[in-house]
Amino acid sequence: MTDRQRALRDGSLIGFRVAATAALFLAIGAWFLWLRPQRLGGPAVYVVVSGESMVPTLQPADLAIARREDRYEVGDVVVYRVPPGEPAEGSLVIHRITGGDATTFAMRGDSASAPDLWRPTTEDVVGRVTFVVPQAGRLLPLLRMPLLWASLAASLTVFFILGSRPRRARPVAARADETRWPPAPWVEPARHTG
Repeated sequence: MTDRQRALRDGSLIGFRVAATAALFLAIGAWFLWLRPQRLGGPAVYVVVSGESMVPTLQPADLAIARREDRYEVGDVVVYRVPPGEPAEGSLVIHRITGGDATTFAMRGDSASAPDLWRPTTEDVVGRVTFVVPQAGRLLPLLRMPLLWASLAASLTVFFILGSRPRRARPVAARADETRWPPAPWVEPARHTG
């Protein structure tokens, strides 16, 4: 491999690393701005659907991501907390707004025959469902497994150790006229007689 080929390869590797780092920072920034959970001061809440009241819109075990909005309208699918003083107080419910006014909403599931018993207020609404990851709720219990996290940490450690191997040193020039730098003007190149 020539010096020029090595330089091109090294340059493309550096370009790839810069692009990958930039993509990582963009993804972290997007998560921080739009998908950070409300418990961490963000606008999003993550809820796993349990039950069939929203079929066919939402299926059991779907992961719904809801974002806090300034206002909500009839037809929006929202996540709300059961109001204080009501049975199941504090539970999260995903249903569609079917009526109400600017302060209190009438709610109902898409496949439910009757409206909800609760009439949440604007403060009770946690957010409007903006994104759904089908069946992702089935994978969430795996995230609680220590063996999975230990395996991931070990794999990343091995990847970074192998990825940061030192480069092989270039062989030392065998002859004086094969040095990497041009000799000083007062140095005579070696002549081979042989």
